[in-house]
Amino acid sequence: MLLPRKLLPWRRPTQGAQTLADRLLRSSSSLPDSDDDPPFTRIPNRPPRAPSNPPPHKPKAPAGKIRPDEPAHSDLPFDFRYSYSETDPAWRPIGFREPTRFSPFGPGRLDRPWDGTAAARIGEGSSGAERSREEVLGEPLSEKEVAELVERYRHSDCSRQINLGKGGVTHNMIDDIHNHWKRAEAVRIKCLGVPTLDMDNICFHLEDKTGGKIIYRNINILILYRGRNYDPKQRPAVPLMLWKPLAPIYPRLVQNVAEGLTFEETKELRNRGLQSPPLTKLTRNGVYVNVVDKVREAFKTVEVVRLDCCHVGTSDCKKIGVKLRDLVPCIPILFKDEQIILWRGKINQEHPVPVQCTSRPQ
Repeated sequence: MLLPRKLLPWRRPTQGAQTLADRLLRSSSSLPDSDDDPPFTRIPNRPPRAPSNPPPHKPKAPAGKIRPDEPAHSDLPFDFRYSYSETDPAWRPIGFREPTRFSPFGPGRLDRPWDGTAAARIGEGSSGAERSREEVLGEPLSEKEVAELVERYRHSDCSRQINLGKGGVTHNMIDDIHNHWKRAEAVRIKCLGVPTLDMDNICFHLEDKTGGKIIYRNINILILYRGRNYDPKQRPAVPLMLWKPLAPIYPRLVQNVAEGLTFEETKELRNRGLQSPPLTKLTRNGVYVNVVDKVREAFKTVEVVRLDCCHVGTSDCKKIGVKLRDLVPCIPILFKDEQIILWRGKINQEHPVPVQCTSRPQ
């Protein structure tokens, strides 16, 4: 059985509580209006600040000039080219992929005119450059000095290293070599790609264009010595190329019919080369030092040789064919699916390379 709730009587405030509440109300009403919000302090009225003087105007620095006041001058006794080891002045282009008035050295930055392939030197050359090179090299190094330099620079962790790629000995590489020679007696050069087919050509252009001397050569590793009397403050001025010029257009490397053969004979040689096993397989940016000797040795027993250049690239395949044509010598008769087919030519033919084909590929 539920009992009814007992209603509690209304609790009226006591006398003390009522007195405290009346006192608080009287004290709050007596406060000024400015202090109605105690958590915040009143900001005092301050006089306005006088306007500050603006900073002095600084003139803007002039933007870099594309065309300098005077073109650069260089006393180097050779024509400037993009690549010295991979081009030949005897190659005559039949066209250009860009206007010849656009010099890769920049507009008005060089006092040598650009003809599309090279910037020819102005004036006749003299033998002073040869004498100065001999003076810079000084006395020949002893065997002990050579061994110390080789031991210092031949290792792969050498900080004074320049990588030589498919461009060969380029123009800007000359400036890089002189920059290394400021703080080091020699520089290590690692060669890769198509230029390694002819290492003698690389060594010649390195010594001829820089004035140094090759003191070490092992497969594709070179050490270039600057000379005893080399002074970085008297280094030659080397104007830099601002961009790589587009390669000119050259005549076709492979003719439809090989010289001295009929169309049927040429077709038969091409099919025989495609069906023959590859002599060697070339990789991209590899070392091709022994390829020329292998092709010469193979031509003693066979008439057609195939080189597997898978993943090398069409452009590099043509460059390899041009170098083998001149070094072996032989006649390239087919470039297909990154395969190079080489014909040794007729045995009784003293010069198997035809005259009309002595040009660089497209």
